[in-house]
Amino acid sequence: MTYINEVRALARLETIQYSIEKVITAEIGQGTFDFLFGDRLLFVAHGVVIAGIDMEKLGPEHLRLENGVLYVTLPPAEIFIATLDNQKSYVYDRDTGFLSQGVQDLETLARQTAEDEIRKAALEDGILQQAQTNAENYLFRFFQALGYDNVIFVK
Repeated sequence: MTYINEVRALARLETIQYSIEKVITAEIGQGTFDFLFGDRLLFVAHGVVIAGIDMEKLGPEHLRLENGVLYVTLPPAEIFIATLDNQKSYVYDRDTGFLSQGVQDLETLARQTAEDEIRKAALEDGILQQAQTNAENYLFRFFQALGYDNVIFVK
């Protein structure tokens, strides 16, 4: 049986998508006796990060027309989606100690860490700045098509 918990309208302008691959090492019980009790895996994570502008946060107070110039204050760019592609992500190698049965949740922990690392990598690479720039470029052309030749984005 399926239950739909929530349905809501979105007004998002997605302006950039990163596809990221990252290798994650997850290990427990490593040290002197890791060959007996340790559990270690290498996880190859493929993920997607999408960022842009939430246009629902843009109101009339963010637009000002003055002497033929349209001044626009956009909401800050944000990450909408940061997720693993489970079709492409996989465990590359797992090494379990002789006396260990392995930690059942180690792959789950690796997947959770991978999702965080993919988000972090996109942020470090400047995804939010690029999303903001792409939004301004797109909306500049949009406003020009509406007849506003002079558009200035206010920071």
